[in-house]
This record gives sequence, structure tokens and C-alpha cells, in this order.
Amino acid sequence: MGLFNKIGAGLKKTRETLLGSINSMLSTFTKIDDELFLELEEILILADTGAATAAKICENLRRKVKEQKITDAAHIKELLSQTIADMLRGGQQMMLDTKPSMILVIGVNGVGKTTTIGKIAARYKSDGKNVILGAADTFRAAAIEQLDVWAQRADTDIIKHAQGSDPAAVVFDTIAAAKARGADIIICDTAGRLHNKKNLMDELSKISRVIQRELPNANTENLLVLDATTGQNAVNQAREFKSAAGITGIVLTKLDGTARGGVVLAIRDQLDIPVKFIGVGEGIDDLQPFDPDIFASALFDEQEA
Repeated sequence: MGLFNKIGAGLKKTRETLLGSINSMLSTFTKIDDELFLELEEILILADTGAATAAKICENLRRKVKEQKITDAAHIKELLSQTIADMLRGGQQMMLDTKPSMILVIGVNGVGKTTTIGKIAARYKSDGKNVILGAADTFRAAAIEQLDVWAQRADTDIIKHAQGSDPAAVVFDTIAAAKARGADIIICDTAGRLHNKKNLMDELSKISRVIQRELPNANTENLLVLDATTGQNAVNQAREFKSAAGITGIVLTKLDGTARGGVVLAIRDQLDIPVKFIGVGEGIDDLQPFDPDIFASALFDEQEA
């Protein structure tokens, strides 16, 4: 299955809801007017784009309609697809140019953080990269064991300490091992507990200091894993973590299980954090690099609907 078809299949629920509502709306409109934009804004809000983002999309659409002198309502879907792609574009590329480069992965329990790490590791391993994992979420029960299983599946090395160990010490040892073994990419699991923001900030700050000291010139990506099925709650989580952890990108999991795919737009627009990967299935290759143009096209693909 090609990338477009894979993402298209993963967006099935969101597309059916969004496209169905838009097609129904267009069946009652022949011209573009204020009433059409009001109804479209409501449809976008129901897809979990959030009210502010929905309003901005419609504002951009109004401008394009005026600039291009478009009067036929049938052209709205094409313009909407272009507007969404434009809004999402920029920053989605992973910055991993140094050897080694560091990826820190953060996320609350249940979002698919450990699975995401395994899939990212497998992706870079298949690209010929030497990857090493660090099990620095030392507080959650079974986190180390789960990451160990994924390390075996992805055929990567893993550095781990006993449960309850200092996470920064795990990161330190992982960096040392990466240097000794000539690793290209280090991926470290880290804790993510919103109920105690100060402890989280202190922990992540300590890890950051270790990285800056041991890998002063390394590219570092701080990825936050979010569950798309939680809709606007995912946006709220991202907002909290952005202030606490200097997030450089989002991994949005479980897009195939929700009609709330509009949350991608909300995160990008409201928080100015790029989406780096999206999860569109259970398979090890179902975590895909985020492509704004493919995402927007798949969202409005009538053949997939």
C-alpha cells in the first residue's frame, strides 16, 4: 500500500465525517455567501479543529475566494484542501543531522509512547541508521520491559537501569554507549506526568543539562506523543508540555480510530508546534512522517470516501 493510500485509509473516519458534512452542505448551496461560511465553520469545529482555528480557516478561504473571484460553491473543497495544507506546512522535517542525534520522547500513560518509540526506531533502523534506545521512563511500572520488547523487535541496542533509577543517569549512560558504539540516533523514553508539573520540569531540565554537557553540538528533537482520539484534550496536553518541556514536534497516534483528525490543525495553529509523525494503524510501519500535502489531499479524496 502506497503512502497516500495508507494515510487515506488511516483518515477514513475523519474523512467520512468531514467530507460527508461538507458534501451535504454543498448540496444546499449554489453560491458562496456568509451563510455557507458559517455552516462550514461549524463543520470544522465538529471535526475538532477548535473554534479559533475554524474561524481562521474560513477567514483564509474568504480571502482566496475574493482574490480568485470564485462564485461557484463546488470549488470550496479544493480551496479548503489547499488552505489546510498551507496551514500545516513547515517544520515537519526531523532535524537529525549530527552523529549522534538525540530524540527525547514524552507523553502521558496510554497515548502509545513506548510503541511510538519502537516504530520510530524501526523506521530509522530500516534506513540503515545505527539506533540505540534509552529506557529513561524509570517510574512507570513495566515501561522498561515494554521498551526492551520493542528494542528486540526493531533490532536495536537498549540501555536500561532498574525501575526507580535516576532518569538523567540512564540518559548519561545511553549517550556514553552511543559514542562508544558509533550510534547515529539516540532515542530516549522519558516520563510525562502532568499531575506534578514541577517534578516533570525538574526532571526534564536535568536530562537537558546532561545532553548539553555530553552532546553540546547534537541535534535534539523533543517529541510529544498525543492520542488523537482525545480531541481537544490533546491540544490542552500539548499546551501544558510546551511550557514545561520545549517541545519541537508532535507525534499524533491513533488517527485511524477517530473522526477527530482536525486536532492536527488545532495543534499546529494554536500552539505553533509542527506534527512530525502520525499513527494510522497498528503495524510497525503504520507510523508515518507527516506530510501536509498528502494529509490534506487524503482528507478530501472522494474515491476513498
